[in-house]
Amino acid sequence: MPNTIHIKAFGMVAERIGATDLELAHCLDSEALLETLRAKFPELTTTKFSLAINKKLISGNQEIPENAEIALLPPFSGG
Repeated sequence: MPNTIHIKAFGMVAERIGATDLELAHCLDSEALLETLRAKFPELTTTKFSLAINKKLISGNQEIPENAEIALLPPFSGG
């Protein structure tokens, strides 16, 4: 049985996918995860959101360690 990753979605991202918690087969890196999410939830292709792995916002392609905590975060405003 493949490893799974646990994903939490917040705000409008959760509204678009209709869930706040997801489990998906483990993806090796963030690009593969984004491809999987966009294939499963086409509405995410037009939604801006950030990806956090183990409570750290990432940019670019990052490896996803086993048992990582993934968060899909809507855009932040303010400053």
